Amino acid sequence: MYYVSAVIAAGGSGSRMGMPFNKVYVPLNGLPLLCHTLLVFSNCPLINEIVVVVPQNEIDFCRKTIIEPLGFCKAVKITAGGKERQDSVRCGLRETSSNCDYVVVHDGARPLLTPAVLEAVLQEGFSWGAAVAAVPVKDTIKIADSQGFVIDTPERDKLWSVQTPQVFSKDILTAAHELAERRGVLGTDDAFLVEQMGHRVKIVPGEYENIKVTTPEDLDFAEAVLGRRRG
Repeated sequence: MYYVSAVIAAGGSGSRMGMPFNKVYVPLNGLPLLCHTLLVFSNCPLINEIVVVVPQNEIDFCRKTIIEPLGFCKAVKITAGGKERQDSVRCGLRETSSNCDYVVVHDGARPLLTPAVLEAVLQEGFSWGAAVAAVPVKDTIKIADSQGFVIDTPERDKLWSVQTPQVFSKDILTAAHELAERRGVLGTDDAFLVEQMGHRVKIVPGEYENIKVTTPEDLDFAEAVLGRRRG
């Protein structure tokens, strides 16, 4: 059995939500949004520990309002992140246990992840060393030049919208972050860093409901989905 650590990147702002605080603390169906995310990982039998990455000045607040009241059944660590999301994931990665075999990285603001998708990505990660949840792109995508004119239309059936969770062998993810740091490479997700190292990443079908809550409309959608799942 593998030892699996979950790194939850929860350092987002609330600017696009129109709120003066981190959006992961926004109330969602009676609980802070981040609670819904953490409960999925806490209840997953394949996860051994959880590392929550928040801004330095939110560590005590997160512990007192999220971690302690819920009493998670898994070991939960809270650590400070960095300037960019990539820096924060690297900080969380360093806090994982020394005997960790695999790391699953997830956005704290994705509270609609289902246990089925989490387990599917984990299993593919175990098989291939790197796996990500993703959904097929529904819209036609255009590539434009700097002046806003279309220069290409890629084949839609080859395009995927990538989400989290993303699962990696700890050795692979650590090496990818170290290489990116040395080269000064900033990626939009951890899979990009692993790809830059030349390692293949397996796509696992995710769910369109697994959105990253960013706007008030997203919050309304999340409320509706959670209400439907409970009802």
